[in-house]
Amino acid sequence: MTSDENPAKREFSLATLFSDLSREFSTLARQETQLVKAEIAAKLADAKAGAGGIAIGGGLLLVGILILALAWVAGVNQMLGATALDYPWLSPLLVGLALTAAGTGLLLWGRHNLKLGDLAPRRSGESLRRDSELLKEQFK
Repeated sequence: MTSDENPAKREFSLATLFSDLSREFSTLARQETQLVKAEIAAKLADAKAGAGGIAIGGGLLLVGILILALAWVAGVNQMLGATALDYPWLSPLLVGLALTAAGTGLLLWGRHNLKLGDLAPRRSGESLRRDSELLKEQFK
């Protein structure tokens, strides 16, 4: 007996195939949605870290600039009338340079990590495109 001789069996198989296809497609869509959510959450975590680096770097840079300004004032006062062996501006100058360098480094790091183009979920989009192409090929 072939499937041409038993139409009820063929219809049942076709109905089962469509039911399975529907179930599999629903599962695939649900998994793709979960993938998109997970990828967006990871991208937002990276953006938060970058924003934190920018905030801390900006604060350190401000402190560094203030200390450099104090060192400049102390240096000018020193050059105008103090002895050559006494350098009270050297410590604030070194600390200010160190804080300014650290703040600049954190600002650059934060700016590098806070690229808005990187927030788009690329892997999920590629996966959705592949799934769409696969479905188109199956129903040609």
